[in-house]
Amino acid sequence: MSAIAKELPVVVGVDGSEPSLRAVDWASDEAVLRGRPLRLVYASLWERYEGDALAADLGKPPEEVSADDIVEAAARRARSRHPELTTAVEVVPEEPEYALIRESRSATLLVTGTRGRSGLADALLGSVSLAVAGHAHCPVIVVRGNHDNQARSGRHGRVVVGVGERATVTFAFEEARRRGVPLEAIRAWRCPAHETTDHPLLAGEPARLHAQQAVEILDKALQDLPAGVETHRRTVEGRTRTVLVAASYDADLLVVGAKRRQGHFGLQLGRIAHGVLHQSACPVVVVPEQR
Repeated sequence: MSAIAKELPVVVGVDGSEPSLRAVDWASDEAVLRGRPLRLVYASLWERYEGDALAADLGKPPEEVSADDIVEAAARRARSRHPELTTAVEVVPEEPEYALIRESRSATLLVTGTRGRSGLADALLGSVSLAVAGHAHCPVIVVRGNHDNQARSGRHGRVVVGVGERATVTFAFEEARRRGVPLEAIRAWRCPAHETTDHPLLAGEPARLHAQQAVEILDKALQDLPAGVETHRRTVEGRTRTVLVAASYDADLLVVGAKRRQGHFGLQLGRIAHGVLHQSACPVVVVPEQR
């Protein structure tokens, strides 16, 4: 077994749909960037394949497309994109969210597509991607923002991170370094209504304090990062998810954190990550943060 095969792979969930084909493209690029193998996983209890793209490529009607067809076609697509890429395929007799969450325990990164239909395909995030992003043990990339069956990175030349915990900032820094693009670190802030005052000499004080606190949090999160990445810092007044969604329109990748609570079994995303996953104009990375 080669040294690369012993390393944790990039895992991508496939189901034959166009969103999952875009996820395969993105996962292939990520595996090459990291020097890791690619593992393509199909959960056999996923919905029956619905679509024409893969069926047309195989010369079969959609109802005859099998699980083996789906993973082998996805692997061929990945190798066509990167002939040097080491790939492995797996068909798992299990519900997809459970299979992929388990896979995340031994993955360096997990990639999924959006899951929707018709013109709403990229406007709605499917339950599988949402569940995986909310429970995975490794960072999860949900590939959003493309409508042409191709995952294209590098269009805008920047990675954006919503600044919170150190793990999220570190991940975003490494993604920017691998891509050779600048990192934009954003911290949103708001002045609660109850802290405003009618006194003309003090009217701006609460807002100024919250703005300064945002600057301090940003500076602390970015201190001691290695050299080699052009970094831009920005504080913005407004709701965090609104600010980050706006920034996603000019980004190749948006990175956010999600806190994981020991012994908690509900969806562990938080309002910010949940909101940007549904609304982002570019792929989103959710980085688990342990409490």
